[in-house]
Amino acid sequence: MKLKQSIRYGVVLAVMVFGLGLAVQNVVAASGLDTLRETSKAFAEVSKKVIPAVVSVQVEKSIEVSRGMDPFGTPFDDEFFERFFGRRFRQQTPEKRMQKGQGSGFIISADGYILTNNHVVGEADKILVAINDGRELQAKVIGTDPKSDVALIKVEADNLPVIDLGDSDKLEIGEWVIAVGNPFGLSETVTVGVVSAKSRSVGIAEYEDFIQTDAAINPGNSGGPLLNLEGQAIGINSAIFSQSGGYMGIGFAIPINMAKNIKEQLLKSGKVTRGYVGIEMDKNGVTPDKAKFFGLDKNQGVIITRVLEDSPAAKGGLKDGDVVIKLNGKEVVNNQSFRTAVSQFEPGTKVELTVVRNNEQKDLTITIGSLDDSGLVSSEAVGKLGLEISDIDSDTAERFGFSSTDGVIVTKVARGSVAEKANIRPGMVILSVNRQKTNSVKDFNAVMKKAKGKVLLLVRNEDYAEYIVLELE
Repeated sequence: MKLKQSIRYGVVLAVMVFGLGLAVQNVVAASGLDTLRETSKAFAEVSKKVIPAVVSVQVEKSIEVSRGMDPFGTPFDDEFFERFFGRRFRQQTPEKRMQKGQGSGFIISADGYILTNNHVVGEADKILVAINDGRELQAKVIGTDPKSDVALIKVEADNLPVIDLGDSDKLEIGEWVIAVGNPFGLSETVTVGVVSAKSRSVGIAEYEDFIQTDAAINPGNSGGPLLNLEGQAIGINSAIFSQSGGYMGIGFAIPINMAKNIKEQLLKSGKVTRGYVGIEMDKNGVTPDKAKFFGLDKNQGVIITRVLEDSPAAKGGLKDGDVVIKLNGKEVVNNQSFRTAVSQFEPGTKVELTVVRNNEQKDLTITIGSLDDSGLVSSEAVGKLGLEISDIDSDTAERFGFSSTDGVIVTKVARGSVAEKANIRPGMVILSVNRQKTNSVKDFNAVMKKAKGKVLLLVRNEDYAEYIVLELE
């Protein structure tokens, strides 16, 4: 009898435990579902809040193209052919065409200031902004910065919806982010993902510190905002990694803190002045083997291979072989992130660098200089020829496929300038001016100051060298 009662009580207890287990599972399942619902609502709320401030940017630009005598073109018009045989072999019949493009942007002030990419608006002749309320407004360029791919434009309007700017330094890997834009012209498109990585450098802009995300970004998203769950812009969508031309799970956004710095300068003066310390860095960075030799705990930092004479770095006590591991107390990840961080300081700013020297840490104070005063850009060339140049180091030579560091490299050519009309393009090297060798910007400036009327340039690209006569403006 007692045995039967025990069995009965055991069965009842088992049923109760089983029931309790099911209840717990149901509670957990309900809790998980509630979490998903809350996350979904957060995405929906952010989308509702920001979509009115995301705009479509449509551009038009008149371009001159070269065509052969055949109205349908010839194989000699092909850019691929030109790379092998050079521009001289091309049958050139200039023809004007209207080039159209489209991207995104987002409103950051109620009176019409809009952030977007430089590669979206570039040197467009006409910019039309389509706002969510149905209006299409013509925009003007306040300023562009090709070196970071940031641009600031403005439409004439009042009481526009805006997107607040967040703090990209607080962004964590794995954090949810939302991209909004007009991919392939499809307006008000929202995609969701996470921050995949930070401080990425992919070689598409001179100053890069990209946020990498798996939120879907496609052609047309460029210039649109990357947002956190508070609906704040923490990046400007700028590029994708793709082997097909479409989304492949890797997109890149310019950190909003970098964009804010550039935006303020463009508002103030229409141009960007960058900070400069005057060092050359080991192009391969800190490897595990090097870390041991330099007494480093981590495979990160910047190894100084050369301190330029009379530079802010030299004046501040930096030496060849020092490894910069911190900038104002923040860890230095790699060459590109350090270079980008330095560039954002105003000239005259004092910064604290922590370096490892002979296996010991030292703190040094450096006064940031101006890149414009560093000798890397020639103002003489800008005014008289319509181009900008810089010295060639081993990294630059390798990047552009040159076997030596002779000459100075063209970094920018102004539209309509004598240099552009002579088919001089960024990436070309100027070996001499008036038959005098120019192995530095300093050499170039010295010759240009004496030049009058016309100058003779020896210009080289990756295929050939030629003399070009230019009339000074």
